[in-house]
Amino acid sequence: MSNSSSPLVPRRRLRLELRKARQEAGLTQEAVATAMDWSLSKIIRIETGAVGISTNDLTALLRLYNIADTRRTRDLISLAKTARQPAWWSRYRESLSSTFFTYIEYEASASAIRQYEPIVVPGLLQTKKYAHAVVARYRSKFTAEEVTIRVDLRMERQQILAQPTPPELYMVMDEAVIRRLVGEQGLRDEQLARLIELASSPNITIEIIPFNKGLHPGIAESFTILEFDNESDSDILYFESARDFLFTRDDAEEVSIYREMFEGLRGASLGPAGSLGFLKKIAGDNA
Repeated sequence: MSNSSSPLVPRRRLRLELRKARQEAGLTQEAVATAMDWSLSKIIRIETGAVGISTNDLTALLRLYNIADTRRTRDLISLAKTARQPAWWSRYRESLSSTFFTYIEYEASASAIRQYEPIVVPGLLQTKKYAHAVVARYRSKFTAEEVTIRVDLRMERQQILAQPTPPELYMVMDEAVIRRLVGEQGLRDEQLARLIELASSPNITIEIIPFNKGLHPGIAESFTILEFDNESDSDILYFESARDFLFTRDDAEEVSIYREMFEGLRGASLGPAGSLGFLKKIAGDNA
């Protein structure tokens, strides 16, 4: 479970609740705009979560929807207030693509994170030196200042692991990630030690798919599935590549395909205990 104060999940929940309330009241968006003396674009943007809504506007809207339940009204107002709160990552907004910025907002509120990586160590598990090497080389178009910004952001993202109730992490990596890591002499030992340390954490599962498994479904993929405590918050499926960020939300079929793939990848791995043994062996062989 995560206790992050990310405003995006409350914003998402609020927009779904407001749309549901409007439909239950039998009103169209056009009718609401007319009754509230708003532009049509305003109600559309509120229902898509593109903008927040003030307490006064929300109270008037709920009155229009005939929402008389005091508890429901209080909960919706609380959601609206939380959704408007700035988060620590807001200062990075101008430095990131809108898609990745949105991903960070979701990541901060996730109760479980499932990630498969065939190329590099997942960002939440990286040491600062390793992160710098990955950002500077894998994203070679970045300036020195941009590299620093992204490394700092990556380190701050890792603070979710130190929360009183951190998310459950299920990280699956191809053996190529570890072998490539070993080739980086200056940061090899530190990153391996970090992986071994994290693999011993009760909320973190690290699994390695060995080379002897050969080709397997997902070998060329790199994806993350974010899950949330509240049943009304559907899972998020996120893809990252060297050229672009692709983001899928509210697509149950697509998420289901990748969830099944992820479990297949876990089945092909050495398992948690075997993977920890593998990491320790690699660290010992190269000591």
